[in-house]
Amino acid sequence: MRILVTGGAGYIGSVLVPTLLQEGHEVLVLDNFMYHQTSLLDCCHHAGLSIVRGDVRDRSLLTDCLKGMDAIFPLACLTGAPLCDRDPLEARSVNLEAIRLLLDLRGSSQRVIFPTTNSGYGIGREGIHCTEEDPLRPVSLYGRLKVEAEKAVLEAGNGLTLRLATAFGISPRMRLDLLVNDFVYRAVNDGFVVLFQGHFKRNYIHVRDIAQAFLHGLEHFDSMKGKPYNVGLSDANLSKAELCQEIKKQVPHFYVAEAEIGQDPDQRNYIVSNARIERTGFRPKVSLEAGIAELIRGYRIVYRNGHANV
Repeated sequence: MRILVTGGAGYIGSVLVPTLLQEGHEVLVLDNFMYHQTSLLDCCHHAGLSIVRGDVRDRSLLTDCLKGMDAIFPLACLTGAPLCDRDPLEARSVNLEAIRLLLDLRGSSQRVIFPTTNSGYGIGREGIHCTEEDPLRPVSLYGRLKVEAEKAVLEAGNGLTLRLATAFGISPRMRLDLLVNDFVYRAVNDGFVVLFQGHFKRNYIHVRDIAQAFLHGLEHFDSMKGKPYNVGLSDANLSKAELCQEIKKQVPHFYVAEAEIGQDPDQRNYIVSNARIERTGFRPKVSLEAGIAELIRGYRIVYRNGHANV
């Protein structure tokens, strides 16, 4: 297939694009390279890769990029609550209006697989797993924009959405501001972390499994289209404190202190059911334990400067 990946040089795209190329797909990446990243250099030997440097909000450019494409993976995004809060107008134009533009310009036969976030669940109910049928109550601008964009994709037809759990793991466009990546970095380099509201829970998924979820959605598109799918590790609905204990198993000197006052600016707190996508045959392959071990090895190479979205 010929696949357009917007934001293909980002944290997820830098793992997804080489995966698509290895599977024999032709890939056109549209990215503005806002972090001056060089994460796709190792893919340039693939004749099936094309790269366009530009903005997804450019109607003329996007029209040209859509020509002849069989599928579209709209990854271009200002990702994360802090980045969106820093520039709300820019966030809305990239995370929502650019998606509406893409849906307006694409042909009705062009498939869309859109990555959103399970942070749309906001604050869940204790002990009850959030399913795709539950109401969405995002607590951040980032979450609200992704919820609106998902609604637009599903209403437009011939699309499906992946509600991704909190991503972790090594990527050529590394991010240290993701929760697991951040905590492991602190364990390895600082030896300690101070937790605010350590009982708050989230679900997690490795970036390589996210890439596999896109391939799975593409392969099973006709039976999966029209619905959202939670994508996460079903055995990793963990609180921040529990996550730290998992890290401590591999970094024994990691000291964890819980603050008695103060609160986390990100107030998400929920557990998630991934049963819907599991019923289609998808199973993540990278455990949290393996991902932590990978990060520990990676942090012999990576330093904090330049490896975050803010």
